[in-house]
Amino acid sequence: MPHPKRKFSKSRTAKRRTHYKADAPTLTTCKTTGAVHLPHRAYTVDGNVYYNGKLLIENTATA
Repeated sequence: MPHPKRKFSKSRTAKRRTHYKADAPTLTTCKTTGAVHLPHRAYTVDGNVYYNGKLLIENTATA
């Protein structure tokens, strides 16, 4: 396994890593429930599971 002949400086490492940053996720609002969620993902509202504005799994548990 090769090893560097000299130490990489912190500034050189930081220059290489300038593009490695976290982006804020894009969120969408459901027209049916008004819930804010990640696009193309199932989401829950009051125990019910929705996807694409349609009810997939209804909460049958009684409180």
